Amino acid sequence: MHATRTVTAFVVDDEPLARQRLRELIEAADWLEFVGEAATGRAAVGAIDEAQPDLLFLDVRLPDVSGIDVLSRIAHRPAVIFTTAYDQFAVTAFELGAVDYLLKPFGRERFSKAVERARPQLEREAGRGVADRAAEVLEKDTPRRLYVRDGSRIVPIPVSAVERVEACDDFVLIHSGRRAFRMNLPLADLEDRLDRRTFARVHRSHLVNLDHVTSMTPYDGTRLEITLRSGATLVASRQRSRTLRDLGR
Repeated sequence: MHATRTVTAFVVDDEPLARQRLRELIEAADWLEFVGEAATGRAAVGAIDEAQPDLLFLDVRLPDVSGIDVLSRIAHRPAVIFTTAYDQFAVTAFELGAVDYLLKPFGRERFSKAVERARPQLEREAGRGVADRAAEVLEKDTPRRLYVRDGSRIVPIPVSAVERVEACDDFVLIHSGRRAFRMNLPLADLEDRLDRRTFARVHRSHLVNLDHVTSMTPYDGTRLEITLRSGATLVASRQRSRTLRDLGR
């Protein structure tokens, strides 16, 4: 993309100060043109389709419908940069194929990195698939991959490669290939999205991928010890052990 091409940008955020800040940052970039804003999801749908921006800055949490719902309802297909105060939404952003996500509060340098990352995607018009993927994600509950933190990077891991998921306060550790990766959401939220036929809760702090289980043996009179391909072992709770026994019947 040549620097002389103007890229139109639209902002959706329920916070007036956040909209003002984004507008100022957009107007300060000589290759971006601010073309509109909306404070609610419902207002955004019609406004986006009318303005047809190249680039959409979209808050994930809105007072009426979510940013993902907005993407599923618009006919226009802009490239998308999510904005959010909640780090766990990075998972959704990258699953949908968004250009980037901006974690509030963000500064001019982080904004500049995000919009520069958008340039090649706008050139390919690859953003046209983001809204279509939003509808797909809303319709199905089981992701094919998880997006996890690896140092300063966010990387995808196929769900089939996840051995177990361990709860740690308000985040989880994804165990895969003898490594553990952080994912910023509660265990219960992730459990709701994973296939219950494959991932079983073995006690309050662990989900186990049954495809990675090599054996389940009695630990005591009521509990089972689970051995995984990696050699890791876990003792299931009494209640979960009963459920696991039922799987074999």
